[in-house]
Amino acid sequence: MSISAAIQWLLSPISGASTHHLEEWVVWHARLMVLAWAILLPLGVIAARYYKVTRNQDWPRVVDNRAWWHAHRGLQYSGVVLMLIGVYLAWQQSASTTLAAQVHGYLGWGITAMGILQILSAWFRGSKGGPTEPEMRGDHYDMTPHRLAFEWLHKTCGWFAVGAAVITIALGLWIADAPRWMPLVLAVWWIGLIAWAIYLERSGRAIDTYQAIWGPDLKHPGNQRSHVGWRMLRPGSVQEKV
Repeated sequence: MSISAAIQWLLSPISGASTHHLEEWVVWHARLMVLAWAILLPLGVIAARYYKVTRNQDWPRVVDNRAWWHAHRGLQYSGVVLMLIGVYLAWQQSASTTLAAQVHGYLGWGITAMGILQILSAWFRGSKGGPTEPEMRGDHYDMTPHRLAFEWLHKTCGWFAVGAAVITIALGLWIADAPRWMPLVLAVWWIGLIAWAIYLERSGRAIDTYQAIWGPDLKHPGNQRSHVGWRMLRPGSVQEKV
């Protein structure tokens, strides 16, 4: 296949149709949702899981590196705002009767609800506490039932939403009969994110939030109980790998 033929193939719709036209709201809905759910929000998840302690940080002598928190919060808020704009563009538009479109719509509303739930749960996550705060006692420092419920909800819902978003975006591209280069580029992007996450996971970067903030000393009440979340690193398995 010649270069010109390859370019033409990449620019052609998924179906191979000779013509392709989308309403302006569909184009911007797709752009905003892809930017939110394929780029910003997954990057925010990676920042929260793998960058609470950085490679050059002298942990545990230096704790509570908030760079990950600012990155996570900025990326998630930005992603949810773009998502809401994308939802607004699709609001009250004529619904398609195809099965793929219906599934796309149900999944879309589902991840929209989960995105909003993530923001709301963060607002009501409780107090922090700890030695650096005016009040030592706090939901996070003491790992109260309130904080435990937040962490289970926030982490589980976040991972599930990102996974559902991949399916929703793929369906959206199929329904819109997008140019072939779009799903290919997104597939490469997602594979890259997964490979990056696997590398960080194997490098021992998934460090427990509690210990990233206060260190591994057992005098801190949260270190006397099991962590929340899968494969989070705790004392004895962190210092050699970070």
